[in-house]
Amino acid sequence: MSIRNTILVRVYFAFGLIVLLAFMVFGKMLKLQYVDGQHWKALADSLSIQEREVEAARGNIYSNDGSLLATSVPEYELRFDAMAVPEEDNDYFNLKVDSLAIKLADFFKDKSSRQYLTLLKQARNKKQRYLLIKRNVSHQDLKKVKQFPLFKAARIGKDRYPSSLITDRQNKRILPFVNLAARTIGYKNVKENIHVGLEGAYGEYIDGKSGKRLMQRIAGGVWIPVNRDIEVAPVDGSDIISTIDVNMQDMAQRALEKQMIISNADEGCVVMMEVKTGEVRAVANFMRDKDGVYREKFNLAIAQSADPGSTFKLASYLALIDDKKIDSSTTINIGNGNWPIYKHTIRDSHAPKKSIVSAKRAFEESSNVGVTKFVYQAYKDNPDQFTSKLHSFGFGKTLDLQIPGEGVPLVKTSKSKSWSGLSLVQMAYGYEMKITPLQTLTFYNAVANNGKLIAPLFVKEIRHLGNTIQRFEAKVINEKIASDHALAEVRGMMEGVMTEGTGRSVASPLYTSGGKTGTAQMADGSRGYGARRYQSSFAGYFPAEDPKYSIIVVIRNPRNGYYGASIAGPVFKELADMVYANDMEMKGKKTFKAVNLGGRMPLTLQGSREASKKVYDKLGINTVNWNMVARGEIDTSNRGVPFVDLKYKEGIVPNVVGMGLMDALYVMENAGFKAHVFGKGRVGAQSLAAGQKLPFGTAINLELK
Repeated sequence: MSIRNTILVRVYFAFGLIVLLAFMVFGKMLKLQYVDGQHWKALADSLSIQEREVEAARGNIYSNDGSLLATSVPEYELRFDAMAVPEEDNDYFNLKVDSLAIKLADFFKDKSSRQYLTLLKQARNKKQRYLLIKRNVSHQDLKKVKQFPLFKAARIGKDRYPSSLITDRQNKRILPFVNLAARTIGYKNVKENIHVGLEGAYGEYIDGKSGKRLMQRIAGGVWIPVNRDIEVAPVDGSDIISTIDVNMQDMAQRALEKQMIISNADEGCVVMMEVKTGEVRAVANFMRDKDGVYREKFNLAIAQSADPGSTFKLASYLALIDDKKIDSSTTINIGNGNWPIYKHTIRDSHAPKKSIVSAKRAFEESSNVGVTKFVYQAYKDNPDQFTSKLHSFGFGKTLDLQIPGEGVPLVKTSKSKSWSGLSLVQMAYGYEMKITPLQTLTFYNAVANNGKLIAPLFVKEIRHLGNTIQRFEAKVINEKIASDHALAEVRGMMEGVMTEGTGRSVASPLYTSGGKTGTAQMADGSRGYGARRYQSSFAGYFPAEDPKYSIIVVIRNPRNGYYGASIAGPVFKELADMVYANDMEMKGKKTFKAVNLGGRMPLTLQGSREASKKVYDKLGINTVNWNMVARGEIDTSNRGVPFVDLKYKEGIVPNVVGMGLMDALYVMENAGFKAHVFGKGRVGAQSLAAGQKLPFGTAINLELK
């Protein structure tokens, strides 16, 4: 074959390959367009347009008294759509953009007006449709920003200009009372599957239902809404009405933290329940962090299972009396306060004054030897009778609380692997078992409630848009844990603790109470009980004749003492005192008689007539008008309590002599004068005479005597 033919063959072959490749490319294009077109179009759409969830506003959590404990506050991201105003209307854009820049700079104060103007104009030149202006903007601020130029839709003649503002809403969870009951309120972390407190337990109600919004990816990987309105609006969550009382919770936290600082303790908790309903009015938990600050980091009250110590003696005595093994007058020989048994010695914290004591006295003085001897003598041949009784009291089972994290209790039986000859004796005074503070309080509450054992209640109601969708009542675990006789006996013994026993230092002269002190050694891992670490506790109720509230206090590892009465007892007393002082129904209406005050009724300080009348009416004291007394129209030597009206006139110096400081300052300031105070007591003199007309802001010295 000639060279020419060879070249032609090669050229034809190459041309044929090119033509074949062209047909293959054309065929592939047809296949992509008409055969696989819908698939690739859908794939492209999925990469550039997505449906995103829009978070619903979570429901609120309210306290028993209607205060807001937790709520969701909307916060917004503000975005600027530089092309909302069409390009052909550049004159309108340029007319308004300067004013918008000035407004933004003045409102947010994070950039100058020139910087904002440059940013907005650059966005216009680049045709940006989703420029970030500001994050974390409140709803109130958003309402103001919406009135700015370009951000407010406008109609000029026949032309209508849409808003250039795009908002993205996020919900921020806040606690209005900050740390108040924070651990009980709890939190929810979906990513780590953590559910704590009411937020976690009732998340399905609180969370609401998310909405849907179409988002489109534009240049630079930025996602913007396809439409300004949400396609599927979210449904806000339901509200939770808790049993917590804000004032009682505040009292509990203050009392507990103060005592933990005094005792230099590591951790502690306090719980207060309403006796008849089981509603938890306050629950506070504190742990000391590495900086020495006490914080709510763990719900000790419901989660920490440990040896309860001497507060458990109430259960031992109730079992003994209900089983008719003893009564409160049965005597026992406690010797010198030491009892050797099974190569172990049971010791009392103090040497007894008498060797032979009654069960009541042994309980009042918290004798370890007394209770262990009673239990051993009664149940040594049948220990399961004792442990079965404890289980009938509710011990050994969880309370099935409305919030997660309850500690698992342990109350042994003779079939337990760790049961030994010493177990019965140890259990008698609160060792070799695991019980949480709330489980102990639930038992004490049952004793106060005439034997009705009810589970603690944290949530009363769930509401949506103001309508009740679920209501919770107290769950009765056991209608009657013991006989009326046994319950009356142990209640009398508990009252004796407060009048004659270890709790007398924290008893109040204003109301009766029943209680039990507790001191337990804490095990320290492999070191056992050798580290001499203690748990101090106090459990009780008040008023004793008709119990309304029950309280337990547990303070762990205090370094400045360790006895329950001196470490945990003061928290019980302070909380009970404050609750009693604020609960008029508990103490009833009392009438003050003149004979108790040397034949004269006390006179109120000068001050608000209405405020004074309200106080005296609540106390049942008859009141009369001081002006009538001053004129001699009424003799108040043996009746009534006089008061005067609190009067002032702007610009006229008032007469505040005889007033308390608070009322005096109120009157002075409202009259327009500035008061400087010296001394203590009530106002005895004022530097400027009453009745003068003086300029606003004039300083007046008040001398307290």
